Amino acid sequence: MNLPAIPFDTTDWDTVEQTEHPGTTGTARWRTRQLGDVRVRMVEYSAGYQADHWCDKGHVVLCLAGELETDLADGRTYRLRPGMSYQVGDHTDSHRSSSATGARLFIVD
Repeated sequence: MNLPAIPFDTTDWDTVEQTEHPGTTGTARWRTRQLGDVRVRMVEYSAGYQADHWCDKGHVVLCLAGELETDLADGRTYRLRPGMSYQVGDHTDSHRSSSATGARLFIVD
């Protein structure tokens, strides 16, 4: 990741417009800041959320609340609890997320 010359700023995530993204089941609610080529998001998955696609984009994901399960296309599965993170590069490992209980995540990609 190459961070562009972004001036110092703060984000009050409660004031950032929320968009809804339906999954195969459940809903993801995103609050997004686009900073040049870098996207920063606060994401909430509803209980029972299952992504509707395999993702090849790179991310740094920090779980703030709830639990997130991420399946990799090769069959591996990882579970994040609050305080845990994962990182994956673009086009490295196809992944798909779900949450039985709901989750709140901070994501940089």
